[in-house]
Amino acid sequence: KQDMPPEGGYAPFSVKRIPAKILFSGYRLFGLYAAFTGVSLYILKTQFIRKKLIQLEAFDGHNALEPLLLAENDRLYLKQLKKNREEERELMKNVPGWVVGTYFGEPIYHTLSHNTHMDPIVEEYFAHTEPKIFDYNVHYWDHNY
Repeated sequence: KQDMPPEGGYAPFSVKRIPAKILFSGYRLFGLYAAFTGVSLYILKTQFIRKKLIQLEAFDGHNALEPLLLAENDRLYLKQLKKNREEERELMKNVPGWVVGTYFGEPIYHTLSHNTHMDPIVEEYFAHTEPKIFDYNVHYWDHNY
């Protein structure tokens, strides 16, 4: 059975425009905008200063530790060179005419004086280390791949 309208019809309904309630005037809205913007800029400024102070502290720590790390790196470098020299001395002790640091008594670099130090190539430097240490150092410091 189809629904029918109630007896006497539907009640009348209003079709006139109902304006929205005004909570804030334009001046109040502009004031709220200015207040929120001011507070936001203050918070942004304080956080920017805080970030800069944290960066400054990190840079200071890095600068304070750099001489120590460089000295430790130099110490490990010289220690490895000494180990290489001792290993060469041990390996070549039975070869007649072999002088450590030369090639059968001849200097490797003829144009350099005897007091000049030449850094060894990577393979020569890590020749007497474990392969795991060699792979770590080569791939850790190599930035060409």
